[in-house]
Amino acid sequence: MEQRLYQGCIQILKEELVPALGCTEPIAIAYAAAKARKVLGSMPEHIIVKCSGNIVKNVKGVIVPATGDMRGIETSAVLGAVAGNPDGELEVLEGVTKEDVELTKEYLKKEVCEVQIIHGVSNLQIIVLAIKGKDVVEVEICEDHTNIIRIEKNSKNLLPVQAENKKEQKRGIVNELTLDMIYEFANSVCIEEISDILDRQIKYNMQIANEGLVNDYGANVGKTILKTYGKDVKMLAKAYPAAGSDARMGGCTLPVIINSGSGNQGMTVSLPVIIYARHLKVSDEMLYRGLVFSNLIAVHLKSGIGKLSAYCGVVSAACGSGAAITYLHQAPLETISKTITNVLGNVSGIVCDGAKSSCAAKIASAVDAAIMGHYMAMEDNTFGAGEGLVKENVELTINTICKMGRDGMKQTDEEILNLMIHS
Repeated sequence: MEQRLYQGCIQILKEELVPALGCTEPIAIAYAAAKARKVLGSMPEHIIVKCSGNIVKNVKGVIVPATGDMRGIETSAVLGAVAGNPDGELEVLEGVTKEDVELTKEYLKKEVCEVQIIHGVSNLQIIVLAIKGKDVVEVEICEDHTNIIRIEKNSKNLLPVQAENKKEQKRGIVNELTLDMIYEFANSVCIEEISDILDRQIKYNMQIANEGLVNDYGANVGKTILKTYGKDVKMLAKAYPAAGSDARMGGCTLPVIINSGSGNQGMTVSLPVIIYARHLKVSDEMLYRGLVFSNLIAVHLKSGIGKLSAYCGVVSAACGSGAAITYLHQAPLETISKTITNVLGNVSGIVCDGAKSSCAAKIASAVDAAIMGHYMAMEDNTFGAGEGLVKENVELTINTICKMGRDGMKQTDEEILNLMIHS
């Protein structure tokens, strides 16, 4: 493999597989608010949060970590300003105390935070203004949850000129990803270069899944699966990521390792692979290679759609885990391609109507489709070209699904937000 592509894939894994405490959209707001408060130098008297519709959608229904049952943009911003550590980035709320939460409630009663929806911007756009007296600090995040593109204090730019080479290199490699390239990389990568990243993914995501299976969170989707359907490998592969989502959407303070900016996708792309690897008793090396394969497949699919859209991202993640399960069975690339096609031909119509407890059920449905797609492919069964959005080969099918999710569902996205806010 060309060294540039090899190093690019390593960089993608390093930059995508990072820890996050809580749903990434409210956490991104908290991060921006914490950064603004730090630059301001003290607690602001007034906070204005301007954000894109997709941010509103994904913050509205999810519990902010460490708050018990508090939700919403105002909670995220005020808690971030009160107690957030901006150096923690997506773990900005680590260390929040009960006293911090009580203080946040007091500020919320005073209505110190104002929320505005901004239109005609990136689907992932957040602007936080922190105001005290005559001082105004403005922090703007765009495209990625921690990608601060602007910091201003009293209209003076404080953000130093950044070297964009690494970011552009990563983005260029993402755009060049193909199934063939990912397969070659997964087979050839030096395990020592990625084992630490994947060990953390295994540890963190298994921990929060176990938490969701032991205690009550959300609608208890993971626990329901095991209680109702039993504990064979297929049910475990669905229950573990669903239980992790139960916990995460329910305000659990355990971190997860994300993929494509999403903890739900990070769990969906990893936990079924870990469960199947243990069931098949494959070597640690094979598990690592399977996780590399799964994570990069998910990035490949999601990068063509964007971080946030009306297209449910766990479908892309389930394509990754389904493909990796087939990979763990040492099936040829042609069979793996059929697994991906079978998943995309089945559940690509799942919409994203925000982060909340039912995300766990969508994860279970997507992983179920991945498992069925795997077993169909192993029997040489697949959906044919011309059937719906399935095309002549897997890359064309992926491109078609991405275009549908990115462009075709824009109006759907707007209508979902309208119905969530005004109906």
